[in-house]
Formats: sequence, structure tokens, C-alpha cells
Amino acid sequence: MQVSIESAQGLERRIKVAVPGAKIDQEVQARLKSLAPRAKIAGFRPGKVPFPVVQRHYGGQVRQEVVSDVIVNSFYEAVAQQKLKPAGQPFIETQQATGDHGLEYIARFEVLPEIVLGSNKEITVERPRVDITAADIDTVLMRLRKQRVVWLVAERAAADEDRVTLDYHGTIDGQEFAGNHAQGITVVLGSGSMIAGFEDGLKGARAGQHLELQLKFPDDYHHQDIAGKAVVFNIDVQKVEAPELPPLNDEFASQLGVTEGGLETLKNDVRKNMQRELDQAIHDKVKQQVMDGLFRVNAIEVPKTLLNEEAQRLAAQMQQRLSGYGTKSLGQLPLNLFEGQAQRRVALGFILSEIVQKQGLAADSAKVRETLLRHASTYESPDDVVKWYFGDKQRMAELESLVLEDQVVDWVLEQAQVTDKLVTFDEFMSQSRSQAA
Repeated sequence: MQVSIESAQGLERRIKVAVPGAKIDQEVQARLKSLAPRAKIAGFRPGKVPFPVVQRHYGGQVRQEVVSDVIVNSFYEAVAQQKLKPAGQPFIETQQATGDHGLEYIARFEVLPEIVLGSNKEITVERPRVDITAADIDTVLMRLRKQRVVWLVAERAAADEDRVTLDYHGTIDGQEFAGNHAQGITVVLGSGSMIAGFEDGLKGARAGQHLELQLKFPDDYHHQDIAGKAVVFNIDVQKVEAPELPPLNDEFASQLGVTEGGLETLKNDVRKNMQRELDQAIHDKVKQQVMDGLFRVNAIEVPKTLLNEEAQRLAAQMQQRLSGYGTKSLGQLPLNLFEGQAQRRVALGFILSEIVQKQGLAADSAKVRETLLRHASTYESPDDVVKWYFGDKQRMAELESLVLEDQVVDWVLEQAQVTDKLVTFDEFMSQSRSQAA
């Protein structure tokens, strides 16, 4: 077998492979002889078919199979000989054989990039420092109380946080529009659920009162046909209700499933849940910055083949999410929408793999178990979750991969420029949730 590199530009490679005809002929003959005892051809008893007949009957098919196998085997033998690492499958172009070569073909493919790691000292990380205060716990408890609010009819004018039941009819330049009327809807004043000015216009209103509000739809309103247009709403107020929150006591704690310890146990449980959510959010924030830094200081060329595959995977995931929301299929999403994300993910895959190899890292079994137990503790039956993971090698492998990523993050943080930033719990968690949305 003769191998020559035709071209080498960037990650693209083009090699020419020539396989002697004798090698192909020998393999064809060997397969035909192996086939002969089992050949079934009309007019001959099984195992008694003359070899020339077998050759004539099956020769073409067997040669095609041999050529296909020779191409696959010779390609990987050729890249091993040239010490190349293909990224994905090659594109094979067969050519007319010359001389005594039975097969000649050109294989075009990309190779994996050479990774030269940059300096982690160039990576900057701002690590949040957050303390959970008594006021933060009170805020969560207030949120829980509001989820169990009782509405009582108020014989007074509507005020902020009241719930108003009403009918409305809207017109634009005196004309109807889609969704311009409704009956018996409820609006909590100050909730921001209606367009600007609607809820403020209800403040001071009483049951049985008629109102006319002259407002304007936002320029970025989700219905483009009425966005930015002036609208007149005629409103009939049916009922005004005031919120009554349940008292914060042991009974309230029992309503939330606290069977022992009452309100103090509830507060401790709330703090633990807040701390768990906070720890995860800080972990994710720091990890994101480390990954961003690794991507920035380790600029590498990504094989187009892998980039395209990852973009297709991301597009499929987006389609699945949209269908889960009940969104009508948009057809095949353009892959260029996902190129940036695909570039980052593929590049980081190479970078992390190189760090793991160079540093001799392996998933710490103790950390794997700690991570699993922490994750399982968020479910009602932690033991069942642990068994579920241990019962599937693929799930455990994914968990070990996440732990290994965290170990890479820890290694980078030892060398990166890390600064601490004090921030309130509410501010930090609000930022985290908005970024995750």
C-alpha cells in the first residue's frame, strides 16, 4: 500500500492511497472459497457447486464487499502510518487504478487540532460572597404566605395589592381588535400583569363603578398589529378584595408539611434550602467564568465536521424545547444560529480533555458520591435516586464527567486571578435566575 499526502491546509487533509490489485484479488478468492461450501445455486446440490460457477455467480458482489472493506481498513492504516487523528468520517473519492494497483482513492478529512494550553493566570474570576440574613429568610416566608393568601371582599376603594374583579372593553380609534374584551377577570394591583397605566387607573375604584382609561400599548407589545397604538378601555368594576395573609406560626408551618418543631423548624428548613440554592448558583457562576476564560486564552481551530454536528445537535434540542412549549414546528432551524455556541462547546471539549490528560486528573470517587447524595437529597426518596444512578452506567458516567469538570475548575482557580465581591442574596439570586431564563 502506498500513501501520499496531497495537501495539508489548516485542519483539512487529503491523502492518496493505492492498494495493490494482488491484495484485493487474494481476498476475493479467499472469500469465494469460504462461500463455496454454503453456496446455493439452482441445478447444483448444496456444497457441490463448482468453484468457477461460484466465482461467476458471486464474484461481482464479493469484489464490491472486499473493495469497501479494503477502503475502510486501508484508510485507518494510512492515517496511523502518517500519525494523523481524523475528526469524523472521511469523504472517499475512488479513481481509475494505474499500473499494478488494483485500487486508488483520495480521502478528504479533517484532523483533530493540536492543543497548546494558554496561561490560566490570564483568567479573571469574580467570586460572589453572599450571606443569608434574617431579612432574606423573612422575604421567603412572606412569599410562602402570599402563596396561601385569602381574599376578603373590601367595602372600600381599591388600593395597591388588592384584587379587582372587572369587565373591560377596549377600542383603538373606535374600532374593535383581537382580545379587546373580557368578563370577570381578576387583576392584582401592583402585579404588573397589565399594560402600563391599567392597574394604576384602578386604584381608588369601588365595586359597581364605571371607568374609562386612555392608555397606550407598549412599542414592543407581543401583538405587533396593536403595538404602540393608543387604546381606550371601558371598565366595569365588579368587586374589590383585600388580601389576608395566614399568620406566621406553628399552624402555618404544619400546612407546609413540617410535622415537628413548628415555626423554628420551618425557618431552619427555609435557610437550608436557600443555602443549597445559593451554593449551586455561586458554583455555576464561578464555573461559567472559568469556562469563558479557558475559551478565551486557548484559541483553537475547531474541525468543521464536529462544529456542524454540534450545531445540528443544538438545533434539535431547541426544536424539542419549542415543541414542549406547544410551539408549532418552525421547520429546520438555520444552523448558523447555533455556530457560536457550537464553537464554544466543541472547543471547550478539546481544552478540558487536554487539561485532564496533561494533569492526570480522574473523577474523585468520594466527590462523585458526595455530589450524588447532595443531588438525591432534593427528592422525596433520596435512596431511590441513588439506586437509580447506580443502576445505569451511562448516568454514572455523566455524573463522573460533571465531577471531573469541577476538578478542572478547581485546578484553574488555583492559578487564575480571583477576586471576591460582596452581594446581597436577593440581588445575586435575581441575577442568576434572569441569566438562566
